Amino acid sequence: MLLAGDIGGTKVSLALFEEEAQLQCVEETTFHSRDFSNFSSLLHHFLAPFPDISISRAGFGIAGPVQDGVCRATNLPWTLSAKDLQHQCKIPHVFLLNDLEASGWGLQLLSPSKYVTLNEGKKITGNRVLISAGTGLGEAGLFWNTKIHHPIATEGGHTDFAPCNEEQLELFSYLYKQYKHVSYERVLSGFGLYQIYRFLVDTHKEQSDPEIEKISTKLEPQRLVIEKALEGLSTACIHAVEIFVSIYGAEAGNLALKYLARGGVYLGGGLAQRLLPFFKHGGFMAAFTAKGRFSSLMQEIPIHLILEDTTALLGAAYYASIKTL
Repeated sequence: MLLAGDIGGTKVSLALFEEEAQLQCVEETTFHSRDFSNFSSLLHHFLAPFPDISISRAGFGIAGPVQDGVCRATNLPWTLSAKDLQHQCKIPHVFLLNDLEASGWGLQLLSPSKYVTLNEGKKITGNRVLISAGTGLGEAGLFWNTKIHHPIATEGGHTDFAPCNEEQLELFSYLYKQYKHVSYERVLSGFGLYQIYRFLVDTHKEQSDPEIEKISTKLEPQRLVIEKALEGLSTACIHAVEIFVSIYGAEAGNLALKYLARGGVYLGGGLAQRLLPFFKHGGFMAAFTAKGRFSSLMQEIPIHLILEDTTALLGAAYYASIKTL
């Protein structure tokens, strides 16, 4: 058996696979990350009903930088060690990798039916990039080595936010007063979307929504912002989502330029899925292609929005199965 996990700031998905000609999932469960004080206790809880199984390998994609088999999660108070997990769970080989790196491996297993194409572009074999906004903002490159697209982990979500217009300059100023360092993750994440909404309300650009104002920030008010925007019930929420989608497009374009990703741009994460109507008809493409002298090149890059929720989980399993020791 092979064990795999996708460890995020909001939820953790774990699965057992039979490692045969191709990976076959036999058990999968999703947990709320905050319900457990550490990953080890969550893992033991998941494995408790299977006392007699023998696990040969495990792969875990985690939202955070991995170095020497150790990772301190970015949006969770957890530290994971491959060696510790090997010992505690009696698994001979444990591999930790960044969650976007895991998604990059998983992306190679997806059929075309598992994503929506936002821009056809030109079909060129070359580097790809992956950008995924959820609890945080993940980014990865996929280097084409003439045989496969090899994922490259980054922490690009924590680079400096670059405003593209007057309104975004005001947003930057609003956030700078609170955080001093304003990263892309401050705006391109679930809480970032709510921050954009707060900016519009607090600067009197839009009227507040009484229902949203009643919700504590600990209860993820961004969910209500998304719901009201999709249903057209709040101009403030619609405006916030439009800004969010435009910034998403600009940063996806930045990433594509840095890797010269003529092989395609892939959008992951739950936020893009939920906001698909805005990505199809909003300002995403306008912001993506607004790169001055390189605008024509940007229009040629294919863009796909991933619909498969288990991409990172599949990628972590695949990585563990092919990893040479």
